[in-house]
Amino acid sequence: MSAQRILNMSLANEQDVVLVRQRARQISGLLGYSQHDQVRIATAVSEVARAACQVSIGGRAVFAIAGTERRQQLEVTIASGNVMSGPLPDDAVVTAHRLMEDCTVEQGAHGPAVVTMRKNLPPQQQPVGGARLAEIAAQLAKDSPVANTYLEVQLQNRELVSTLAELRERQEDLLALTRELEDTNRGIVALYAEIEDKAERLRKADEMKSRFLSNTSHELRTPLSSIRALAKLLLDRMDGDLSDEQERQVRFIESAANDLSELVNDLLDLAKIEAGKVEVLTGPVEVDNLFRALKGMLRPLVDEARVELVFEPSSVNTPFESDEGKIAQVLRNFISNALKFTENGAVRVMAEEDVQTDTITFAVADTGIGIGPDNLQLIFEEFSQIEHPLQRRSKGTGLGLPLCRKLAALLGGRVEVSSEVGHGSTFRLVLPRRFPAATHDAHDAY
Repeated sequence: MSAQRILNMSLANEQDVVLVRQRARQISGLLGYSQHDQVRIATAVSEVARAACQVSIGGRAVFAIAGTERRQQLEVTIASGNVMSGPLPDDAVVTAHRLMEDCTVEQGAHGPAVVTMRKNLPPQQQPVGGARLAEIAAQLAKDSPVANTYLEVQLQNRELVSTLAELRERQEDLLALTRELEDTNRGIVALYAEIEDKAERLRKADEMKSRFLSNTSHELRTPLSSIRALAKLLLDRMDGDLSDEQERQVRFIESAANDLSELVNDLLDLAKIEAGKVEVLTGPVEVDNLFRALKGMLRPLVDEARVELVFEPSSVNTPFESDEGKIAQVLRNFISNALKFTENGAVRVMAEEDVQTDTITFAVADTGIGIGPDNLQLIFEEFSQIEHPLQRRSKGTGLGLPLCRKLAALLGGRVEVSSEVGHGSTFRLVLPRRFPAATHDAHDAY
């Protein structure tokens, strides 16, 4: 859309500069600009017009509407005359740049200088078409100003006073906002101090808990080992025969001691990991050998009449670097849990390699009771167990899965789970094919 001219004025002397300033204020008012913007436009136009009159004779000022219907602008073009006494002063152009949204200067070597200033119409202003231009032209003809320098100076003084009052009000608002921000900052600083204090207390409490678990576990191991050894001696008839009732009671003692020993081992492992005192022994891990060892180790737990334990053929044909003992510890926990909570069906153990991510994924899938979505995170919290008849029948410590997650992180991997109530669960251990050196350095000390 081409520019639509509003007014064309000559610039020959100081009186014309006053008239241009008055017309700039009048036109911007008719176009809906705010009082503040009217002053900015009038000041920019008058400064450039005064500069043009100082360096030439016979300049022009043209007011127009430019742009498209969606984004129109007031465009004011100041062209100096042909007789030049030098370039336009820089301060006038700098003022126009500051007060208007766009300002371009075409400085001819021997011809006139042309300064084009633009300012977007107010957002609430309707697009200016031919009918609106005719109304503005009629209003301008009706309200033709008189070039009275004294009155213009008075008006500028009033505008200056109004601007100063507005600036003072804004300054007071800024001071109030600054005070509010200072109060907020003081509150934030106090809150950070409180958070740091609580974090330090939590850290100390966590250290005390780890020391307590470690010390308690060590202290419990010796008597438990003695109880288990004595129970085995009695069951082996080293001190003579036992009656059926005596054998049953001793087996209860042995079972309870084994359960307590498992709890103590889990507590000690957790305490070691949290204290960063776990030794990671990396080496080549062959999946087939690992599966054979697990199969022999877990055979006593399988009730073959109800549940089948299946180790699927692995697609991982080459060794990978990790800690085989800790991998076996995680998988033993997954498999024993799957056997506990699967009444009928099968527990399948699988391993596969992802070449793109360079990872090895071990999966243990069962056809057991499954886990609801609300409990998928609960099972990884220490001492947390899901209420279920099978859970009450199969006693546990609630430490196995939290320990598995920590061991996986120690090996540079992660634990994942997917489950559906009544349709079984699948637990996965995802490990990098190459053990991360940074993790090894951080934990390879006891």
